[in-house]
Amino acid sequence: MSKPVIAIVGRPNVGKSTLFNKLIGERRAIVEDTPGVTRDRIYGETEWRGRELTVIDTGGIEPKTDDIILSHMRMQAEIAIESADVIIFLCDVRTGPTADDREIAVMLKKSRKPVVVAVNKCDSVGQTPPEFYEFYEFGFDTELVALSSVHGTGTGDLLDEVLSVLPETENTEDPEAGIRVAVIGKPNAGKSSLVNRIAGSERMIVSDIPGTTRDAIDTRVVNQYGTYTFIDTAGIRRSSKIKDSVEKYSVLRAHTAVERADVCLIMIDAGEGITEQDEKIAGIAHEAGRASVIVVNKWDSIADKDNSTVKDFDNRIRIALSYMTYAPIMYVSALTGQRVSNLFGQINAVYSSSVMRISTGMLNDVLREAITRVQPPTDKGKRLRIYYMTQTSVAPPTFVIFCNSAELFHFSYQRYIENCLRDTFGFAGTPIKLIIREKGDENQ
Repeated sequence: MSKPVIAIVGRPNVGKSTLFNKLIGERRAIVEDTPGVTRDRIYGETEWRGRELTVIDTGGIEPKTDDIILSHMRMQAEIAIESADVIIFLCDVRTGPTADDREIAVMLKKSRKPVVVAVNKCDSVGQTPPEFYEFYEFGFDTELVALSSVHGTGTGDLLDEVLSVLPETENTEDPEAGIRVAVIGKPNAGKSSLVNRIAGSERMIVSDIPGTTRDAIDTRVVNQYGTYTFIDTAGIRRSSKIKDSVEKYSVLRAHTAVERADVCLIMIDAGEGITEQDEKIAGIAHEAGRASVIVVNKWDSIADKDNSTVKDFDNRIRIALSYMTYAPIMYVSALTGQRVSNLFGQINAVYSSSVMRISTGMLNDVLREAITRVQPPTDKGKRLRIYYMTQTSVAPPTFVIFCNSAELFHFSYQRYIENCLRDTFGFAGTPIKLIIREKGDENQ
């Protein structure tokens, strides 16, 4: 089930990016005292009282402007509003309610989404500025929240209010959906053509115009290989090249589709080769911990292929996507159907890897052998001692390793342990997550 989406909106320079950074716990959004710095939506994750939330930072809304950049920012904010479950309307106590604030309030009321009004820059400790209460004039049903995004005060109250108005989410997962497969990639990589080929019917509009598919569409497929739900998504393209609001909205839908999926098919256009945008798209699936198959489409369009063509293409992909060498690569043609049926075996294999559970006894047998073969690192006479490991979850397979010093457990040795796990158990097509704990941290 996808996480609830919380959008932070407001006019420029009220502190949206600072609040966003505070909520997600990192400086992902650029913070500068210049209106219009945040021009596109930025996504981040947070957790509050056991609920995981997706937070969207947006550019400031200028209700009436002819400025191209500001109009683009307004469009971005409108998309975020449409996709959000709850909206945080951020205002500035120092200016009081402005005419732009009032217009934004009207726009938010039209959205019929729950709105929490947060009054920022209440920096004085222990007292609420009298100007704070002026923001009740907007007439929203929720309680006003006073906060200081710079100091972090009031953010807990803000998230409490957000949770209080968050619509109840029903578990809409269909038990008969089978393996959920998200088809992601740049526009015009052939995603819809592939799903149409698999489904055996023209379920989606297919054209040479990038961005034809606007929303995530589910297609149920039942065949001799099993039951699958394919989630076709609008193509993900560079933010700078996205022109219309519908296409902007589709990017969020693609992120949501990955969250809903068990397996991702990462579509690459053979004619274009592996691009920087392909790297970023693949990173969405990798960071989400999804099992993945890299699908090079339009292989029929490559002329003069020889025995080295596939090998050369493989090498370019492995170099570009060095962070996901675990993902198998397949070469298909959605247009002709070439090797499309072979995808099902790979989907089944990587899905099985992602939900594989290994007993603690077997894990520690592998661990002891690995330690014997390559001694753990030392630093200033202190050697890393690894006590035991256990698997705590699947999708992705997640392992907790207890040791005497997390600091000594260098990334290179973690990678070595991961490779030992893969050599022994396979885990083809799925990322592996290692969590290092010092002895005595079992409850953390």
